[in-house]
Amino acid sequence: MNNNIEVGKVYKHYKNQQLYKVLAIAKHSENNEDMVVYVALYGNGQIWARPLSMWNEEISLNEHKVRRFSKVEE
Repeated sequence: MNNNIEVGKVYKHYKNQQLYKVLAIAKHSENNEDMVVYVALYGNGQIWARPLSMWNEEISLNEHKVRRFSKVEE
């Protein structure tokens, strides 16, 4: 279950406003947890993986709730 994360789409991180492109939804080999695999669209284009639960997490920012990653609309 990917909770509406769209592979191939660009997302913005709440803290640094940097952009990332989702490459895949993968399974953790040890516990079968859903993972988001994504690439930074800045710097050297490092590839990252993060648990889906963290990707979808809401963060408190200046007394407001925001999503950790939000999709950039085209």
